[in-house]
This record gives sequence, structure tokens and C-alpha cells, in this order.
Amino acid sequence: MKIAVAGKGGVGKTLVAGGLAHGFSQRGLKTIAIDADSSPNLGLTLGLTTEETRKIIPISDNKQLVESKTSTGYSHIYNLNFRVDDIVRDFAVSTPLGPNLIVMGTVHSMGAGCMCAPTAVIRALLRHLVVDANEAVVMDLEAGVEHIGRGTAKQVDALLIVGDSNMKSLEIAKHIHDLAAAAGMKQLYLVGNRVMNDNQKEAIETFAKQNGIELLATVPWDQGIIDSDMAGITPLKNKDIEAVKAIDKVCELLLQKDVKTSS
Repeated sequence: MKIAVAGKGGVGKTLVAGGLAHGFSQRGLKTIAIDADSSPNLGLTLGLTTEETRKIIPISDNKQLVESKTSTGYSHIYNLNFRVDDIVRDFAVSTPLGPNLIVMGTVHSMGAGCMCAPTAVIRALLRHLVVDANEAVVMDLEAGVEHIGRGTAKQVDALLIVGDSNMKSLEIAKHIHDLAAAAGMKQLYLVGNRVMNDNQKEAIETFAKQNGIELLATVPWDQGIIDSDMAGITPLKNKDIEAVKAIDKVCELLLQKDVKTSS
């Protein structure tokens, strides 16, 4: 299965994406995690150190690879018909929590230009990457609607939209949901994160019902997440954290739903 995780910045989508990738890997699925956020930190969530993440060569930094895969000789027109097995073989980095990680990259300086060509590579990678029954791909998308608008998320089988009880967060979640639905995506789910009490849970449930969004699960607010992040340790290593337990249950829910591969 191919799963993408989206949402407003700051709602915890990277933790959810990392938890899903870890959960699938723990269940014996060969798992690839793709960090498609231009502020990448999925590697830290999967247990890599800051030094190790800095050594990763993102797809966007490998100009030779990007040009060899996408160049057509015409500006802003990209070739999308190319093999992707070498990208996985040569650029996926193993992580302590199990999944192999591919980092799309980031913009390094003001005026450096857009991420169009690297995004084209990731989009084609998702489209051509054949996933068997015992394999999973989890992609952490850019905060907001960037990858939804570019069509990157359309290459996955299911889209998880993370939001909390903040109305701004839920409105972004609705916008993402509506864009994805208009693009023809069928398996769209809301995950309510950082839920502190019953009132917040009810607010998320009510919003989802009123706007025709399927609420897959809610994840409780947990001080253990903050403490782990402050210590520079991935929270996913601590299975006693209730939020980590809840995210792990999302893996089970997706497997129970038998998410079908579109490729």
C-alpha cells in the first residue's frame, strides 16, 4: 500500500507518518518512508541522529540524477517515463526503526528557485513504484496543500489528513480533503491529533460529520511526545506513550480496511 500524510503545519503529521512507517515495518512489511516536506525531519522521527540526517543526500540536491530522469530539453517540461528501482536502491537510507528513508529535499537559499523537477521525480517514483502485499510506502507531505495541488498525492492509495481541534487546522483539513476528492481520490481519512479532552474530541468528530469526512482515529495529547522531542529522542521508541500506541493502532485500522493498491 501507498499512504500519504498531509495536514496544516504543526499538527503532528510527521509523527503520524513516522509512526505509520514504523508500525508497518514492525508488522513485517518492507517499508519505504518518503520525506516530501521541504523542511524535512522524518529521519529524526525514525531514529536517525541529527548528524546522520545531515549526511543524507536529498533527491533535490542530486542535480545529475534529477536532470537524467526528467530532462526533455525544454524548460519546465519534464519526462516522467523512467525507471525508479535505482532511486530506491541508491538513495534509500536505512533507519533504526526499520523503514528505509528517501528525502526529497529543501530549498537552501532565497531565490534558489522552485522544487518542480524534484517533485516530478517523486511523483513518478510513486506512480511507477510497484508495491506488493508485504510492502508499504508512507509519504510525509509538505504542510498545507502544495503536493495536493501538484498532484503528488494522487499517486498513493490512501490519504491521511492530520488535524487537531483548532478550527484553522480543521479548515485546512477540509480544503485538502475537498481537493483530493475532486482529483478522484477515494480513500481519504481524517486523523484527529493532540486531543486533550472529550470536548476537543467531540469538536473534531462534529466537524468531520458535518463536512462528510471519514474520521479514522483520534490521537491523544501526550507530554511524553514533548519530553522526547526536547531530549532529541524519537517518541516512537517509547511504546508506553499513549499517543504512540494510538498511532500504531492506525496501522491496524488501515490494514483492516485492506487499502487497495492503485498501481
